[in-house]
Amino acid sequence: MTPGVPGINEKVLQYETFINEVLKRDLQKVLEHRDAVYEKIAQYLQLKNTIKSIQETGSKELKTDVDLGCNFYVQAHVPDASKIYVAVGFGFFVEFTHAEALKFIEKKTNQLTEYTEVLTKDAAKIKANIRMVLEGLRELQGLKDLPEDRRREMF
Repeated sequence: MTPGVPGINEKVLQYETFINEVLKRDLQKVLEHRDAVYEKIAQYLQLKNTIKSIQETGSKELKTDVDLGCNFYVQAHVPDASKIYVAVGFGFFVEFTHAEALKFIEKKTNQLTEYTEVLTKDAAKIKANIRMVLEGLRELQGLKDLPEDRRREMF
């Protein structure tokens, strides 16, 4: 082996390290983030269904279970459910009428859906990079069979 030129085994190790420590970690983060966005969409759609249910009954009163955290629920009685508070992000809540809340939910779910599409494209790019690096690994491993002087010419 020529001094200063890394061997094939070292290059293979570098590629494997890059895949495991960078690309796979990045892919996992993007997919986890996308799953969290899907969860937010599901929560908004659940709220939309609840609002429509309240509208269909025509009742101003509402009895519901409220999650206090850690799956502890308490029964709540709302005397006037004509307006609701919706979490809009960063710990802020806004009071909406049912119509306003439905309009907000529609816009928010559309925005979040577009964001999931971006995250899906990002995940596809990372997967393509992983495949490309794996193909490079296969080529490098195929070079092991070549004589030493042929390998030196390639580097």
